[in-house]
Amino acid sequence: MVEIKHHETGQILEIVESDSLVGADLRDMQLNGADLREADLTGANLSSSDLIGALLCGARLVDATLIGANLKDADLSSANLTRARLGAEHASRAAMLNGANLSHAQLVCADLRRVESRFANLRSANLTHADLCDTDFHGSDLSHVIALKALFIKANLREAELCCADLRDCHLNDANLVRASLHHADLTSSFPDGFTVINLANLEGADLRGAKLRNVSAQDTNFRHANLTDVDFTNAILGGAILQRADVTNADFSGVELATVTMEFANFSKARNAVIPTYKKHLR
Repeated sequence: MVEIKHHETGQILEIVESDSLVGADLRDMQLNGADLREADLTGANLSSSDLIGALLCGARLVDATLIGANLKDADLSSANLTRARLGAEHASRAAMLNGANLSHAQLVCADLRRVESRFANLRSANLTHADLCDTDFHGSDLSHVIALKALFIKANLREAELCCADLRDCHLNDANLVRASLHHADLTSSFPDGFTVINLANLEGADLRGAKLRNVSAQDTNFRHANLTDVDFTNAILGGAILQRADVTNADFSGVELATVTMEFANFSKARNAVIPTYKKHLR
């Protein structure tokens, strides 16, 4: 028998008739403030349970199901959520992670589709191969995350912190990155012929100082008013991209075709290796 207690009061919240919580059926339980630190919840089903403010730091949640769980302000720092299922086809069924602490958490191959994770802390989390399509990370801290081959398609990363993030081979198609901070982020590839995709993404006003975008596919991407100082755009595909009023100081455009790029009021005289088409040289 396992007693799940409140981390402050010691009150017993639930009693599980089992020797462990591995594979336990914990659906629809009231576990707000539960003390589950270092707990082994491998394969457990926590669907639709309330875990607001729960302590799950260091917990093992490998293959766990958390669809519809409310994890607002929960502490999942250093937790192992490898292959955990938190996402759903409809946002109303996905987990809630607003304000949660997922710093240093393992979310490899996790399903976080349409999860609401606003103003959450994911600093140094591992999101490799995670499905983050339509996930809401507005204002969240994803600095130093490792997110190799992660899917951020249509994700909301508005005003998110992604400095020094490892986003190699990611798909950020149509993602909202308005005023996000990506300075010194790596959006290159781990493979000789690979590339990261940010087509149709909105990076208006974003901070990309020193970011690596070599070989990136950024077709029809909005970089209006973005800080692109020292960005490496070598061999990037920027067809239809908007760089209007962007700061391109010392940005490297080696091998970039600029014929269809909107570049009004972006001072390309301060950029490096930018071959400006003759008919565009009169633009301010």
